[in-house]
Amino acid sequence: MRKGLLHIYCGDGKGKTTAATGLAVRAAGSGMKVLFARFLKNENSAELKVLDQIPEIEVIHLEKSFGFYNTLNEEQKAEMTQMYRQLWETAVQRILTGDYSMLVMDEFMAADTYGMIPHEEALKFFAERPEHLEVVLTGRNPAPELLELADYVSEIRKVKHPYDSGITARRGIEY
Repeated sequence: MRKGLLHIYCGDGKGKTTAATGLAVRAAGSGMKVLFARFLKNENSAELKVLDQIPEIEVIHLEKSFGFYNTLNEEQKAEMTQMYRQLWETAVQRILTGDYSMLVMDEFMAADTYGMIPHEEALKFFAERPEHLEVVLTGRNPAPELLELADYVSEIRKVKHPYDSGITARRGIEY
């Protein structure tokens, strides 16, 4: 049995989710079972259509999308926090009771930063995860404690982005 490692894809550039998705597909192609959890994303991202067709990848789908955190009122933020806390608990429970080789937590850093998941509990889980479990976390501004735990840290830096010129997200490219 091989040792699983902790990957972080972070930074302000485009491609963090794409990198995590590519790694999940590679793992599935090698016969690994992958659990894919998505925080602060909507169910409209095109990669979900493909991931759902891969038997070795299980995506945890959510019933509701909220939009950008900073645009929500306090009631919406509380509801969002409750939903993502439940997502965290569901993912951990499935990992501990299932036969998964990889856990992808897309936009984990934002959920952590906004207090939607229990930070200390998450650190403990990642530090004490099953020995064979590969973990992939994405998002901007990872906590220093996460960087310390990580085996891989890849920073994707924005040099130039079409959004800065007024070009909005395009289906199939940015979502």
